[in-house]
Amino acid sequence: MKKVVLTLPDGKKLEIDQGQTCLDAAKKIGEGLARAALAAKLDGKAVDLSFKITKNALFQVLTFKDKEGKEVFWHSSAHLMAAAVLKLFSKARLTIGPSTEDGFFYDIDMDPIHPDQFKDIEAEMKKLVDANLLYRREEVTKAEAKKILKNQPYKIELLNEISEDVVSLYRIGDVFVDLCAGPHVPSTGRIGAFKIMKIAGAYWKGDAKNKQLQRLYGVSFPDKKDLTAHLTLLEEAEKRDHRKIGKELDLFSHDLISPGCTFFHPKGMVIYNELMKFLREEYFKRGYSEVLTPIIFNKSLWETSGHWQHYKEFMFQTESEGQQYAIKPMNCPGHTIVYSSQTRSYRDLPLRIAEFGQLHRNELSGTLSGLTRVRRFVQDDSHIFCAPEQIQSEIENLIDFINFVYKKTFGFEYEIELSTKPANAVGSAEIWAKAEHGLQQALESQRLAYKLNPGDGAFYGPKIDFHIKDALGRRWQCATIQLDFNMPERFQLSFEGKDGKKHCPVMIHRAIFGSFERFIGMIIEHYAGKLPLWLNPNQVKILTVTDRADTYAHFVKDELRKHCIRVEVNDFSETINKKVRDAQLQQYNYILVVGDQEVGNKTVTVRTRDNVVRGAKKVDEFISELKNEVEERK
Repeated sequence: MKKVVLTLPDGKKLEIDQGQTCLDAAKKIGEGLARAALAAKLDGKAVDLSFKITKNALFQVLTFKDKEGKEVFWHSSAHLMAAAVLKLFSKARLTIGPSTEDGFFYDIDMDPIHPDQFKDIEAEMKKLVDANLLYRREEVTKAEAKKILKNQPYKIELLNEISEDVVSLYRIGDVFVDLCAGPHVPSTGRIGAFKIMKIAGAYWKGDAKNKQLQRLYGVSFPDKKDLTAHLTLLEEAEKRDHRKIGKELDLFSHDLISPGCTFFHPKGMVIYNELMKFLREEYFKRGYSEVLTPIIFNKSLWETSGHWQHYKEFMFQTESEGQQYAIKPMNCPGHTIVYSSQTRSYRDLPLRIAEFGQLHRNELSGTLSGLTRVRRFVQDDSHIFCAPEQIQSEIENLIDFINFVYKKTFGFEYEIELSTKPANAVGSAEIWAKAEHGLQQALESQRLAYKLNPGDGAFYGPKIDFHIKDALGRRWQCATIQLDFNMPERFQLSFEGKDGKKHCPVMIHRAIFGSFERFIGMIIEHYAGKLPLWLNPNQVKILTVTDRADTYAHFVKDELRKHCIRVEVNDFSETINKKVRDAQLQQYNYILVVGDQEVGNKTVTVRTRDNVVRGAKKVDEFISELKNEVEERK
């Protein structure tokens, strides 16, 4: 029997017989891993455990601990829910049912249902789980698929949009069939616990001109204790939800007139601008030059970069004077234009270009969520053009930058993932191996623990992702470092070396916060709205006990504003207890109470939003303390 060699995430080799399945390979690694396995990845592509392996490949077993393992699990759960709905509502017509960041949904054309009916659907789902029915892939012609799905008009519409003649269907036993690329978990019995969370309206293909559908949202886990823990976490997360806090504190809003695009209000812009100011200070110290590039480029730029071939579906496109254009989803191609605008020498390197670039990505309407999943966002992008021998020192500098921001300034802990060559990669295997080794070497030289994430790199290069842990223990992917040998070659970038010859630079893509919108959403939830003083739009509220203190209160306000302290006065005719409570609800860091005694002594009585009374202080003393706290970014 001919042998096949699989390369595992840790670099070890596994030899199996040609034609054995991914599950067979998982069993050879370990029985425990095989029991936890949901799917697998071969050369970066997710496949069913039943997939037969015919050639040497990179191999990874996906479990519920893996991001892509969760995606497979939740996608299979969406199919399970759809099967139950069809059993109970035979006239229902299915559209699409993807996984989301924390669960799944299915858009269904059916009569409106009430949350009271969720328990009936869940009961039907449990019957299917108890039956432990197999998820089975079938590859058929489009004509055959249309016959099989003849009672599902939306599926027929999707089939008509597929250019390939052979398509894949997935069955659950003999009770359900769906048009789907997969992969899926082996059987319904793997979905140990689930709950339908809510129902909402959604338009077919996100177009208000189309019919409104019923969108059923759900969550699922391998066992009940995980579901219980998740529901408990959701209760706490709901209290911290940035969308709720953002409304209460008047930070931002959203409107269907521009789906997935945020309207930042004046107080929200304070947070935005303080974060930008913080990074700009660090850019100056760390040798970055800020640029500003257009947000729309001719199609030819995206063809050269590879985005047109690999990212086109996520790009907003338009046409003018017979030319095709696209709004930028990333800043990197524009920065290559800046680099190539003049002749470069080795003396110019490393060249660190930074931009707070306004980006747009055509995300599915169903995946949009507050600030964390948007279509328009600003990213703190930087691209470092350097010589190959400068790679390690530059990446070490970037890791130091990320440590300063996340650990020293915000007090976050993080986990690191090294993501390698994906299935849709551009560039030679040699270039990819070189880039992956460069990142690995930089991490190991810093003695940083990291997890290998095979096949999840960007199409142009491998990357290091930093997953931040918030106050609830949730992981957020924010900072990233990507090493790219491909784009400089594609744009024919060069610099003159010490030898007088032309050389191709290396390009390092880097983001610290990543999306400003997502980062702001994360810190609002992490702090539960109680932002540190330097970031808070609501820093100080002055409360009058009597109208005789009004003039003095406004004098104090003016003194604080001279030192750029954000301060407001509440001199309404209300009880002091109500004024204090209102200021605490608005999360002012400090509340200053002034009455006859404070007016006479030229002081303020200071208390915090957490009701800690600090007593009377001279105005100058209080200002000095605040300035120190802001400067130290505590």
